[in-house]
Amino acid sequence: MSLNLDDKKAVVAEVSAQVANAQTIAVAEYRGVAVGDLTVLRAKAREAGVYLRVLKNTLVRRAIAGTPFEGLADQLTGPLIYGISADPVAAAKVLNDFAKGNDKLVLKAGSYAGKTLDQAGVKALASIPSREELLATLLGVMQAPVSGFACAMAALAKKREEEAAA
Repeated sequence: MSLNLDDKKAVVAEVSAQVANAQTIAVAEYRGVAVGDLTVLRAKAREAGVYLRVLKNTLVRRAIAGTPFEGLADQLTGPLIYGISADPVAAAKVLNDFAKGNDKLVLKAGSYAGKTLDQAGVKALASIPSREELLATLLGVMQAPVSGFACAMAALAKKREEEAAA
């Protein structure tokens, strides 16, 4: 069903609002993907905080004009699904993980930090751990010396109690 002019303006405004807060846009061709599979993909995207939509390419071109994602306009051909996220890796990760299990979804391009990425670039971006994973790793590294010191102190106290009892 075609959109009238007011609907098109609303879609461009909605996408522009998402792009204004975004760090990453990932684009994939969804030709041949079953509706049920797309529903699963949308649910995964919602969980990850990714704005995922099938949009008219011309409307997306208008929405990204004048933004750091403007270089992506050349790649917008064919039936595409757009993943837009404020998290630098979430959109790429959601689409890449789904593409691994469904060969009909083909990663096409992406954009991060003002740079246009090809398919390999989107896959590389998806392989980077998320912010939460990196923070958890950092916290584990920071806690290791403290917990080791606490264990050593507990062992020393136990040893002294045993010596005093003996």
